[in-house]
Amino acid sequence: MAFGRSERGRPPVEPVTLKILVAGGFGVGKTTLVGAVSEIRPLRTEEVLTEAGRPVDDTHGVEGKNTTTVAMDFGRITLRQDLVLYLFGTPGQDRFWFLWDELATGALGAVVLADTRRLEDCFAAVDYFERRSIPFVVGVNCFDGAARHPAEDVRQALDLDADVPVVLCDARERDSVKEVLIEVVQHAMAHTVGLRPHVAT
Repeated sequence: MAFGRSERGRPPVEPVTLKILVAGGFGVGKTTLVGAVSEIRPLRTEEVLTEAGRPVDDTHGVEGKNTTTVAMDFGRITLRQDLVLYLFGTPGQDRFWFLWDELATGALGAVVLADTRRLEDCFAAVDYFERRSIPFVVGVNCFDGAARHPAEDVRQALDLDADVPVVLCDARERDSVKEVLIEVVQHAMAHTVGLRPHVAT
């Protein structure tokens, strides 16, 4: 299916479509990020948190959160006329990790969204992508009222390789999220051809 318009008799441009995962801990802002940037109404599989899930869903630091993704979020953004990204937000809790392998199939790269107040929650996602050699960037979601930390401090705390980009972002803001996604694509493309990518600071 072509999305581009023909110009002066030229055939429409057939865009390249790329799959990007958005991962991270519970309540870090994955659903918000996908919704902020998607040009279509995002598909969401959120359910209300229940008493039965209280012992396994750690809401410390996100006490106001009352829903959770149980399968995935899905959105789409056109970065250029010839480049479309499909975004798949992963569920954050351990009990839904059996879905990750399915969602990761065919992915160009990933965003690991991090909250510096609960940084340990993104360790598992970092480990997942490292073990599978899937290029990823860490997006530090700058929550209102949370302490701001330099990207390099976050890199050290997560023990990331020097070539993994760490970018500060606001998952609510389209332009901010778009910059993160561009960083993912650039990093993944450089990783694919074996080049050392620019490290965002």
